[in-house]
Amino acid sequence: MEIKEIKAIIDLMKKNDLAVFKMEHEGFKLTLKTGGSIQVTGVAAAPVAAASAPAQTSAAPAAPALEPAEPSKEILSPMVGTFYRAASPESPAFSEVGQTVAAGDVVCIIEAMKVMNEIKSEIGGTIVEILVENGKTVQFGQALFRLK
Repeated sequence: MEIKEIKAIIDLMKKNDLAVFKMEHEGFKLTLKTGGSIQVTGVAAAPVAAASAPAQTSAAPAAPALEPAEPSKEILSPMVGTFYRAASPESPAFSEVGQTVAAGDVVCIIEAMKVMNEIKSEIGGTIVEILVENGKTVQFGQALFRLK
């Protein structure tokens, strides 16, 4: 990855008020965080960079749970990108409301920097709500699915 690409990511972070950006691709790791000093270190021949971008953290309001009496769990986005429920427009969705998923099951795809990343559930349960519309941009740590 070149410096101009990293600067472009920082500019996007500023424009969209992002606090954290993380990316891993073929041994290259990039982490950008706001509010800190610039640090560049190498980890196993893969550079890791933390850069400062003045932005305020804003959390999206959480949608109400379908069953408030029972505690719910959420599958969170591990990256910034575009959320897709299926591998292609003709393919069936990876997950639907009412579907039971196990840890490790692919639940969606997030496109980041022209790379399609399969997102696997880290928890098991039944999907009670899909919190993001297909084709919409998601932020790092944003809730994608609510499970019970």
